[in-house]
Amino acid sequence: MIGEKHTRAAVQQMSNSVAVPASASVTSEEFVYEVRVAGRFRMGKKIGSGSFGEIYLGRDLNTGGEVAVKFEPVSARRPQVIEEAKLLKEFMGEPGYPKFIWYGREGEYHIMVIELLGPSIEDLFAYCGRKLSLKTVLLLADQLIQRIERLHERGYIHRDLKPENILIGLEDNASTLFLIDYGLAKKWKVPNGQHIPYKDGKSLTGTARYASANTHLGIEQSRRDDLEGAGYVLLYMLKGELPW
Repeated sequence: MIGEKHTRAAVQQMSNSVAVPASASVTSEEFVYEVRVAGRFRMGKKIGSGSFGEIYLGRDLNTGGEVAVKFEPVSARRPQVIEEAKLLKEFMGEPGYPKFIWYGREGEYHIMVIELLGPSIEDLFAYCGRKLSLKTVLLLADQLIQRIERLHERGYIHRDLKPENILIGLEDNASTLFLIDYGLAKKWKVPNGQHIPYKDGKSLTGTARYASANTHLGIEQSRRDDLEGAGYVLLYMLKGELPW
């Protein structure tokens, strides 16, 4: 495994070489609304969307810091934010996982608040002219594999690995890769520790472009499918395209 110090240096260099997107650069003008969540988080502009919700910029009035606020309608057939909040609370303190701040329901929405992160590696890739060296891709791979390894050790699979779901941090974490959007994550083993049973005929879950061959064939996903998807992400970062 490549040393963490060198990996962080590569991510920092990649980040410093490009302009930071507006979604990661916060000014007071972004907080022009008086809409508040839990009486604590002042809302700003929309900065993204996940598998089952929309993400807005927010300010924590208790600390003065900026946060990301994810909204999901209560009417959603299978609420994802609830499970995502549980997972992130379980991973509190783990490097490369967004810090969980608050979860609750207000009106017609389930709402989760996490730390604000920087641009995705898709954003950075575009700003770098869609060209990265082999060394840079390998160093990014080192951190990505560490994140996936930890997720699998805790019994989860991500099921939607793609460049848009891999972000860099801000300030002190500007050299750290973060894995986000756990709306499609699930346990790969049952409570007794056994692997989930083989199934086929399942509909595609995740993003088709980076999904494994077995996922396209309708086979129940497991750890190998996360790793195959990560391989496609890294191949895309190296070549600038995929052969499909």
